[in-house]
Amino acid sequence: MNDPRDIIDKGAMTTMQFVIVAITVLLNALDGFDVLAISVSGPGIMSEWGIDRAQLGVILSMELIGMAFGSILLGGVADKYGRRSMTLGCLMVMAFGMYMATTATSPTTLSLWRVFTGLGIGGMLSTTNAVVAEFSNNRRRAMCISMMVIGYPIGGIFCGEIGKALLDATGSNWRTMFISGAVMSAALIPVVYFLVPESIHWLARKQPAGALEKINAALTKLGHAAVNALPAIPADLRKKSVLDIFSPSLAMITILVTCAYFFHIITFYYILKWTPTLVVQMGMNASAASGVLTWANVGGALGGAAFGLLTTRFGLKPLSIAILLLAAVGVTLFGRSEPNITSLSYWAAFAGFFGNAGVSGLYSIVAYAFPTHVRATGTGFVIGVGRGGAVLSPMIAGYLLQSGTTLANVGMVMAIGSLLAAGVLCFLKMGTDKTADAAVTDTKTSPSMKASMA
Repeated sequence: MNDPRDIIDKGAMTTMQFVIVAITVLLNALDGFDVLAISVSGPGIMSEWGIDRAQLGVILSMELIGMAFGSILLGGVADKYGRRSMTLGCLMVMAFGMYMATTATSPTTLSLWRVFTGLGIGGMLSTTNAVVAEFSNNRRRAMCISMMVIGYPIGGIFCGEIGKALLDATGSNWRTMFISGAVMSAALIPVVYFLVPESIHWLARKQPAGALEKINAALTKLGHAAVNALPAIPADLRKKSVLDIFSPSLAMITILVTCAYFFHIITFYYILKWTPTLVVQMGMNASAASGVLTWANVGGALGGAAFGLLTTRFGLKPLSIAILLLAAVGVTLFGRSEPNITSLSYWAAFAGFFGNAGVSGLYSIVAYAFPTHVRATGTGFVIGVGRGGAVLSPMIAGYLLQSGTTLANVGMVMAIGSLLAAGVLCFLKMGTDKTADAAVTDTKTSPSMKASMA
């Protein structure tokens, strides 16, 4: 195999490739920790500044606004300048933003730092999906993407357990949550710097100065043999830009997957953002509320793992649709749960299981849908616009709750998002690889995937 991309795509995965996939799990876990840190902190923030649930809903949405802009804007930067530098830059932004959140003296300053942190998280999300897809082989790509997505609930589980310990020890001092997040983000900077090389797919497609030497250095680090020459890239393909996600061959896929992600995230983030506050307002303490959120993320981790295993037996599209329908059921039943820790934890885990499995399905579809030169851009656009649903979710729920709508009815309303996502995916057609660089990129879809996506 003279094409270095074929070495990655068709060869057996080495230990180092699995290590890089594991690092992307940790990077995604930071997203889960940070997003849920503000959720766990919600009761303390309300108490300190005397704000109501509608005002808290706005604060809960702030980093999601940053994520949306970061995903859309920085995904294109990762496609243009590389995955590794973007990952390192986003980690620096996240570490600084999380630390500065601890200095906030009002809802306004906290909101500004949450937007700043969200920019880093958004850029990270668009980049890590590309990284895990480009460091895994064809056989294990869907599984590796599912494992990366599991990082989000793992970060949430860690956040929940840290939250219980810190809130018990400090008397609901919410700032300690963000100190923990800043430390963890900073700790991953040297890990990425020393262990993660630049994407071989990106280097082979972009061919910057010294590309052959960089590709061979990366192949050697991964445990593969070096190559003698760069693959030939036709001149017309070199002219392609990140705007190709709106080309005739990709535009409909971009629109449908973005809409599906947007709708599902409205449902998914309702559970993630409001669970701790709702449990506290049922009369339970903050550490118990954090424990219920932990169970939601335990369910999410198990759901992502189960989805990865099921992709080897079922088609990706029908499997994703079925799981999205069950996610809607889970959120509805959570809203009708008995007001006790056992029942709330059970239904939170159920909703988290199918909610995160649905996210795994959508991430996998995104990774297979976009070719290398727009993979981070396409991922960033889908996640960025889709995170608009995450911005709206806590706001919608906050206003519904503030208006006196019962929790059962709020759950039914918020579950509609996943139902709409399932409906949108019914129109998705990917029977053949329609991308313009199918012959030279890593997006040659396997026969089984072609059939399953149709």
